[in-house]
Amino acid sequence: MLNKCLFPVAGYGTRFLPATKAMPKEMLPILDKPLIQYGVEEALSAGLRDIGFVTGRGKRAIEDHFDVSYELEDQVQGTDKENALLGIRDLIDQCTFSYTRQVRMGGLGHAILCGRPLMGDEPFAVVLADDLCFGEAGGVLAQLLEIYAAHRMSVVAIEEVPAESTHQYGVIAGDEVSKDLYRVSDMVEKPKQGSAPSNLAIIGRYILTPDIFEILHKTSPDTRGEIQITDALVQQAKQGNVLAYRFKGKRFDCGSVAGYVDATNFCYAELLSKGEK
Repeated sequence: MLNKCLFPVAGYGTRFLPATKAMPKEMLPILDKPLIQYGVEEALSAGLRDIGFVTGRGKRAIEDHFDVSYELEDQVQGTDKENALLGIRDLIDQCTFSYTRQVRMGGLGHAILCGRPLMGDEPFAVVLADDLCFGEAGGVLAQLLEIYAAHRMSVVAIEEVPAESTHQYGVIAGDEVSKDLYRVSDMVEKPKQGSAPSNLAIIGRYILTPDIFEILHKTSPDTRGEIQITDALVQQAKQGNVLAYRFKGKRFDCGSVAGYVDATNFCYAELLSKGEK
């Protein structure tokens, strides 16, 4: 059974400067809850309790968020503000949190490789907190875990994107083996306009088998000096060992201002529909 989930959170968040100059982008709030908490809640709802973070300089706020704040809790104890901490307290009680650093920025593949000491020789999930996801049939990770349980190979979440946007994503090629499930034959990271093999884009949810670490270790950096997870997954795909699932739900790119605003509006509308303000 999978129990581990890795969060690569070392990036600088340059698309949100100057807000992210001194604050981790993962701590940007959607309503009253930071993005990273949504991601950990999704992991816990899928049964993943061993949470690992690959952090970097300026990310201490993430560690503090998933820790007890005795002074704050003493101040709000017995007040109506105490209920606001129930969600994060529940995560702290149910999950184990561990941390390692990505000393230099080297791409998502390099960040995942840095997490090897935390994940060990076990299959594990990866969540990119920038991608805020709401599943229709359980969380997106829970959907991927069902696929993994049946096939025991790496699984990536995908969604259809407009053809003119494929250059912003990793894009798969493959054959549909059942409804919304594809066996991947190839992946291209940010293909040039008009050259994408499909319009099925990889989003920030993965289930990876542990052999990915050795593949990443042998993967050469690209022209920007970055190790891409898509290059490593292609090596698995050549052996027929990668599936892609078109998940059921909504995804917001909260690394962009437009996506962040859309996510905020969506969550606020959901709040109002429940009669809360």
